[in-house]
Amino acid sequence: MEEKITKAIVRNFFRKLEDSLVVDVAIVGGGPSGLIAAKELARAGRKVAVFESKLAPGGGVWGGGMLFNEIVFQENLTSILDEYSINHAPTGDGYVTADSVEVASALIYGAVHAGVPIFNTVKVEDLVMRDGKVCGVVINWNPVVRLDMHVDPLVVMSKAVLDGTGHPSELLMMASNKAGISLDTPTGTIMGEKPMWMESGESTTVVNTKRLYPGLYASGMAANNAMGGFRMGPIFGGMFLSGKKVAGLILEDIE
Repeated sequence: MEEKITKAIVRNFFRKLEDSLVVDVAIVGGGPSGLIAAKELARAGRKVAVFESKLAPGGGVWGGGMLFNEIVFQENLTSILDEYSINHAPTGDGYVTADSVEVASALIYGAVHAGVPIFNTVKVEDLVMRDGKVCGVVINWNPVVRLDMHVDPLVVMSKAVLDGTGHPSELLMMASNKAGISLDTPTGTIMGEKPMWMESGESTTVVNTKRLYPGLYASGMAANNAMGGFRMGPIFGGMFLSGKKVAGLILEDIE
């Protein structure tokens, strides 16, 4: 019995990995904007894979506000919550609340059931660049990177790469610092996240969602950090809209 179980895990994992070595879109970071973008792209017939460095995808959704596992959305965005069958309750002042654990679970379920493989504990440690375009990511196990082990990585090739790594904008940082490229920001570099201003942060998260370099896109807080937007905290409407927007932008470019 033991060997059958082990063989089944190894066989099916490597089948999933091999099938994801060449994709249309590599999404780095399994937070809300990345997961929504993944589902949208997969539903449009594109081959997508998500690479999440932590054990559990979901980004900053799980903990709610200061570990109170409730998060907030604008009332006019309940259609997206309904799309994912997420329960929500009105607050009476133009907002609704939702259970953060349910939201994270629903987003993960939605992406996976749209046909998106999610590779957790996988760290993207570099980008692949050719002829002035980002065309893939360099992956390794997160524990290998954290322990600074000298283990060579593998490569996933793609037509587009989405930085959904949140506040650090990890891929954009690599592109700017290591490759020395000029990003499509007012300074050509990462401008840095500003302090908390929920109303501004919510709107600029969507506005700042864009292609920053040929083949390289940013959504959610990665986009806000790149463009110098404000932090918004435990309100997630902008994140959801950012995921939908970036999926549309990527579809336009790769089609």
